[in-house]
Amino acid sequence: MELRCWGGDWGLPSIHPDCLAVLAYGKFSRAPLKVHYVNNPWKSPTGNLPVLISEDTHVVKPDNILNFLRKRKYNADYDLTAKEGADTLAFIALLEEKLRPALLHTFWVDVENYCNLTRPWFAARIPFPLNLYLPGQMSRSALNHIVLTKGEPPIYSIKEVEGQLYRDAKECLNLLSYRLGTSEYFFGKMPTSLDAFVFGLLAPLYKAKLPSAHFQNHLTQLQNLCHFCDNILMQYFTQNSADSSASGYDMVDANLQKLTQLVNKESKLIEKMDDNLRNSPQHKSRGEVTSKMTPASNDVGSSQLWSP
Repeated sequence: MELRCWGGDWGLPSIHPDCLAVLAYGKFSRAPLKVHYVNNPWKSPTGNLPVLISEDTHVVKPDNILNFLRKRKYNADYDLTAKEGADTLAFIALLEEKLRPALLHTFWVDVENYCNLTRPWFAARIPFPLNLYLPGQMSRSALNHIVLTKGEPPIYSIKEVEGQLYRDAKECLNLLSYRLGTSEYFFGKMPTSLDAFVFGLLAPLYKAKLPSAHFQNHLTQLQNLCHFCDNILMQYFTQNSADSSASGYDMVDANLQKLTQLVNKESKLIEKMDDNLRNSPQHKSRGEVTSKMTPASNDVGSSQLWSP
């Protein structure tokens, strides 16, 4: 199974919340995912990231990807009770309603963050000329999502939405912090799909170097949520990052070695062609003609030099 997703930064395997949630769930459930960081949604058959490709099947959206993995016996929620399963669905719905809009606004609508962090990051990684268009399109999509989900009458403009948006998000963070308490994960000692979704949304907000950080500051005050993110990164992604770096260096060395061999081979081929050309009968006949004409040309040159 191949997973295509956005690349990582700030100490994260991916900076995209949905990609990060799927990556985390894959680690929790031990699914054999081959991860490819493409940084280009047009390389996805559906035009969306993340996308899971299994044979002729293409699955998009985190919910669908997690369900696909569960059907193949990669289930991180296997030990949950019926009540815990219901709580998981309720909390995920709460995250989508209260937390995601504020996260979209922080990264994609807030002018200072968008101009100084989000747009430069994506524009530097998306290939030209798509990098001139896609970041703006993603920003407009985020704004439309916020207005459609939060801009209910009598609230219509984004300025009127912002205040309520962040109040709801901070209440959601407080509730998550209270629910987590001193536990390592939300349902005991083993991570579940709820942990994957929470990690996917919180980790970029926690790790990004945001110029406008008022919402981020509220998260950093909730130490158990910060420890929750750090713990998942340390337990499930540190070794993976090291292996990825090592494999990356090995790939670079292998490519350099192949390039060197190719250059040497071409150099030998050129030398052989030169030798064949020098030894060819046509080249010899031209050499003889040139040698016969050389004295005459010298005489002409001398007479021209000494003529008045």
